[in-house]
Amino acid sequence: MITTTIFPGRYVQGYNALDLLGEESARLGSKALVVADPFVHEAILPELLPSLQRHIDTQVEKFGGECSDEEIDRLATAGQTFEAQVVIGIGGGKTLDTAKAVAYFLHLPVIVVPTIASTDAPCSALSVIYTPEGQFKRYLFLPNNPNVVLVDTRIIVKAPVRFLISGMGDALATWFEAESCQIKRAPNMTGRLGSMTAYALARLCYETLLTYGVQAVTANRAGVVSPAFEKIVEANTLLSGLGFESGGLAAAHAIHNGLTVLEPTHHYFHGEKVAIGTLASLFLTGKTPEAINEVYSFCEAVGLPTTLAEIGLKNIGDDDLMRAAEKACAPGETIFNELGDITPQSVFMALKAADAEGRRRKGF
Repeated sequence: MITTTIFPGRYVQGYNALDLLGEESARLGSKALVVADPFVHEAILPELLPSLQRHIDTQVEKFGGECSDEEIDRLATAGQTFEAQVVIGIGGGKTLDTAKAVAYFLHLPVIVVPTIASTDAPCSALSVIYTPEGQFKRYLFLPNNPNVVLVDTRIIVKAPVRFLISGMGDALATWFEAESCQIKRAPNMTGRLGSMTAYALARLCYETLLTYGVQAVTANRAGVVSPAFEKIVEANTLLSGLGFESGGLAAAHAIHNGLTVLEPTHHYFHGEKVAIGTLASLFLTGKTPEAINEVYSFCEAVGLPTTLAEIGLKNIGDDDLMRAAEKACAPGETIFNELGDITPQSVFMALKAADAEGRRRKGF
């Protein structure tokens, strides 16, 4: 039996970690294409660029909003014209996925700097490609993980708490999907079996969420970088990233992908939709009432959605919900890493059951 586990080259996290970006960049090249989202342009780059440019020449490009083939092509052309030697992505998950894809097509190293802890995208050798309109299109599997992941919790804590909560929604799926892959002996994102280390990290991710999630939300609301906040940022970013990539994906993310065909969900964050996917997966896989109660209680405590209405689907019809279920069961989707006979009908029923339980607990 051969197992494979993959990691980013270097993970740097802490208060004022952004001060080290120039030093980390200079190890990889002398000219950097910086892909930055609009918030970074306004709030971070004016302070950051002078110190960064003392170490490396830069060209800044503003991210267009979607990790699409069209945006990747545009930025790759800019990097090629500039003769960049390293790509730096600064921003949210889609900005970072775009930077990773650009670096891949230019055959360059990449540094990712998340400004929010809302997804596990930073550490992965994967970019999720969407259409320009925001509908899931495909996964782009990359040959390498980022060379450096740099997480400045001074920046992260300034973001609205909804981002941290969404990151916990994404991280919540990690253990349940890795466990399904472990039981079925399904492959991880490398196409091979996960290791003991990967499954242990996925479990640690879940345990960290349960232990520190509420405290981290409280700290974020207060603007305080507490030990609990640091732990949840690491769980959302590193543990979840390692757990999903080296442990494997299953139903929760496939259901998320299915939900993206429904336009009202486009206004909600990735992790919020993954949380609904995780809740549905509990019913799809027949988890115990105790496990279901534990996950719903966690979601309620930190503020994750537990009903379809909370991701824009209050009046969703059965035909539309079935369309999402069918998309979740598209050929090649990770939902087939679950045990048993998975069908659109069973996914449809699981979504209905998860929503009904969420509404029951809210007294609806």
